[in-house]
Amino acid sequence: MPQQSSRRNALLGAAFLMATSAIGPGFLTQTATFTQKLAASFGFVILLSILLDIGAQLNIWRIIAVSEKRAQDIANEVFPYAGYFLALLIVMGGLAFNIGNVGGAGMGLNLLMGITPETGAIISGAIAIGIFLFREAGKVMDKFAQIMGFVMIALTVYVAFQANPPMGEAVARTFVPEQLDAVAIVTLVGGTVGGYITFAGAHRLLDAGIKGKDALPEVSRSSVTAILVVSVMRVVLFLAVLGVVSQGVALDKTNPAATPFQHIAGTWGLMIFGVVIWAASITSVIGAAYTSVSFISGFSPSIERNKNAWIIAFIVISTAVLATIGKPAKVLIFVGTLNGFILPIALGLILLAAHKSKIVGDYKHPVWLTVFGTIVAVSMAVLSVHVMIQNIPKLFG
Repeated sequence: MPQQSSRRNALLGAAFLMATSAIGPGFLTQTATFTQKLAASFGFVILLSILLDIGAQLNIWRIIAVSEKRAQDIANEVFPYAGYFLALLIVMGGLAFNIGNVGGAGMGLNLLMGITPETGAIISGAIAIGIFLFREAGKVMDKFAQIMGFVMIALTVYVAFQANPPMGEAVARTFVPEQLDAVAIVTLVGGTVGGYITFAGAHRLLDAGIKGKDALPEVSRSSVTAILVVSVMRVVLFLAVLGVVSQGVALDKTNPAATPFQHIAGTWGLMIFGVVIWAASITSVIGAAYTSVSFISGFSPSIERNKNAWIIAFIVISTAVLATIGKPAKVLIFVGTLNGFILPIALGLILLAAHKSKIVGDYKHPVWLTVFGTIVAVSMAVLSVHVMIQNIPKLFG
């Protein structure tokens, strides 16, 4: 019985680790911005992105589980050195975005306590480090992610209810949109399962010993649960913002996601948003550090033995850069653009691995998952090239 309980907790913990890694400062900003731009039609974008997210994540989690190998080791078996290249992209993207995550946590404590964002970032970094000082850091991380996930969703549900969004229109436009935005769709998919995010839960399940063909039904459920948790938060925030913008309220350009909270409850609303963005940011800090290190730990027995120390170092570096330099805009733009390539590259390698018996044994990957995954990989690759071309002037201008 205790083993079953521990297994259930690990499955739920992996789902929430992935979900809370996705729900960061960028997630909040993107959701608010696209809601203002597309209004109720953004519901359709969310629905379509959920389907694409599930298609991408099911492929990745199932192949990692059935092969019983981390993504970088799978990639190295598909093409020589491909795993090292993938690990480099993941670590670069994870470090760059962790700087933004630490900044979001600092902003949250600034709203809550009135301290400077830099001081808030340092305190938040120390709290994240504290989790990895525990002997059972994985279990503590799982529980922390679950608690923060519930807190974020509960507070945002309250604001969405008070915002009184036009539910009839939101439901109607979710299935019959008035306008479409391809960039919004790919941005949401990339922000949910792009970069290191989708691997957070899959690698956590490996570390918890949940792997092999027999575990596939549990892994699939955990994978879909993770996407649904992200989606609940996305939908609730969408409704909160829609309720406010439908009343003619303009979002704050510097912090658009804070507007519905402030409009509904004034100063108290900003403090509620402070809790939400802190919870979103601190869990993303933890998820990015854990997953990035999981991509290099297999390359050296020393790193594997001292994994928690490396995770702590990753958080220290992210916090130090934010506190001393701030958010280096050009670096974030460059690595952010590279991050868009990670999903199609990683998913493409996983799809090739799914049909190699030396990696998956006698497992037969469903054809519909292969087709679905290919659609996601190709569409993300095309748009990433487009975004990269657009960002070249910003990098060298």
